[in-house]
Amino acid sequence: MKVGIDKIGFYTPKWYVDMAKLARARNEEPDKYLIGIGQTKQAVIPNSQDAVTMAANAADQIVNDDNRKKIDLILFGTESGIDNSKSAAIYLQRLLGLPNTIQSVELKQACYAMTAGIQLAKDHVLAHPDSQVLVVGADIARYGLHNAGEPTQGGGAMAVVISANPRILAIENGSAHYVADIMDFWRPLYATEALVDGKYSSKQYIEFFQQTFAQYQKQHGLEISDLQALVFHLPYTKMGLKALRAILPETDESHANQLLREFEYSRVFNRQVGNLYTGSLYLSLLSLLVNSESLNETQKIGLFSYGSGAEGEFYVATVQLNYKQALHESTITNILSNREELSIPDYEKMFKSQMPLSDADFVTDYEKDSAKFYLAGQKDQQRQYQKR
Repeated sequence: MKVGIDKIGFYTPKWYVDMAKLARARNEEPDKYLIGIGQTKQAVIPNSQDAVTMAANAADQIVNDDNRKKIDLILFGTESGIDNSKSAAIYLQRLLGLPNTIQSVELKQACYAMTAGIQLAKDHVLAHPDSQVLVVGADIARYGLHNAGEPTQGGGAMAVVISANPRILAIENGSAHYVADIMDFWRPLYATEALVDGKYSSKQYIEFFQQTFAQYQKQHGLEISDLQALVFHLPYTKMGLKALRAILPETDESHANQLLREFEYSRVFNRQVGNLYTGSLYLSLLSLLVNSESLNETQKIGLFSYGSGAEGEFYVATVQLNYKQALHESTITNILSNREELSIPDYEKMFKSQMPLSDADFVTDYEKDSAKFYLAGQKDQQRQYQKR
């Protein structure tokens, strides 16, 4: 029985900052951001959006009356959780109008958690073939202003439905893992912005990729030539390119050029959004599926997931017949093309406007936000989630 991705949804808020203008404001050459990091635009998250609302806005695209009663499990991957006890998945269940009889769980392992959710969902469907699982990854990447991490910020959400007989991708059996207790990136409980050792983290990312890719090849007899494309977790898009280049010597020039060409398709969307943390790999996958000019059914895609701290996984999925019919291409392009550019001062103001970690009541700027699901604020120490 085939199990895999049947639907994909994506959401990012309607504001962004231009990276060339941000570079000039920081007294940097624009090409440092545009080429050296590989980003052209960066999503800016208003205080009326958080991990829960962005997840709801992404999932709402793929949850409808046809599958609402079939979904019996929500797995919510995030490192931008809004409560140390209550799962973000519980809020999501209510906002989407899903049955009260389903299971709802939040998962955390830096940027790896959505992949963990997808693999758990696959096993769940194998055991319960008539069920479907909603897996989401939603995050706000925050490092602060006027520092080295600023150009690798961003945010948004990805949502997938995992089912039997999927219309988009069938996930192959088996995967390769590698874990190590390292401090390349972390966010203490008292902090709203992450701490990162950038050069060390980049080095570990590439080493984890090479380790898991080689392990998968050995276990499953995979040749690099078996893959039409490789997609990566993209905290910034140049990172995936560095990892891909590390294994290109294993194949011939023609296939290497093909992999490089498909990689460019896979980072089209990420270049315009920035870092989604848990959702970054799956935005890259969506970008490949929408933009590739040569991807066909039965072709195999390799996927590398990395979460700092650290855990990596490599697995393979097979493209399904007529997969493009299951993609919401117009929705995706509308989200990205209808955004509003912020000036640098307005970007900084919005960045600083996030709801503080306190017990005080708070009202967000939700009237400026046209999203279907939004955060109205906090009252009596409870977040006020609303639906338009």
